[in-house]
Amino acid sequence: MPKTVEVGKKIRELREARGMTLQDLAGKTGYSSALLSQFENHMISPPLGALVILSRALDVKLTSFLGEGLAQPFVLVRSGEHEVTSSVSSREGVNLGYNYEALGFGLEDNRMEPFLVTLEPVPIKEKHLSVHEGEEFIYVLEGKMRIRLKDHTDVLSPGDSIYFKCSIPHHVTCDGSEPARILAVIYAGNKNGKE
Repeated sequence: MPKTVEVGKKIRELREARGMTLQDLAGKTGYSSALLSQFENHMISPPLGALVILSRALDVKLTSFLGEGLAQPFVLVRSGEHEVTSSVSSREGVNLGYNYEALGFGLEDNRMEPFLVTLEPVPIKEKHLSVHEGEEFIYVLEGKMRIRLKDHTDVLSPGDSIYFKCSIPHHVTCDGSEPARILAVIYAGNKNGKE
């Protein structure tokens, strides 16, 4: 059974361990101090794109927000034994659209981060577009997913996939009244831009 992680608590721990204030982190991420405070206090949880930006600003791997793990040369994840899941919802229990499970948690020197993501239908569609370095590959397993890439919007169904540069402003949501399940693989890029 996957365990639930309080991502906001981990963001705060990492920020404080580096002696950074919310204002310092805001300056490095482009997010407001108020939004970062909401992340840290689990009023809202950051989507994967925001975690990529936060990981760069805090100089940690993306999976650092999901807990501690031993670095291994390979990671085998059997069905039903996913290491970590993180629900994106408000502290008040309002569902904000998705949860994700890290499938490669604990691999040493990894360059890609694979996630199994469940997109939930929500009444309020977030319009914020994420922009960060790297690339993302998404494969739809179940349901329908709506993706916005700058001025282009499309709906993907099971068996459809999309691969894009994360420098394109983007946002992913569920399309319709049933949840969608996707495989998302993120390459966050190299900090020095050499890869």
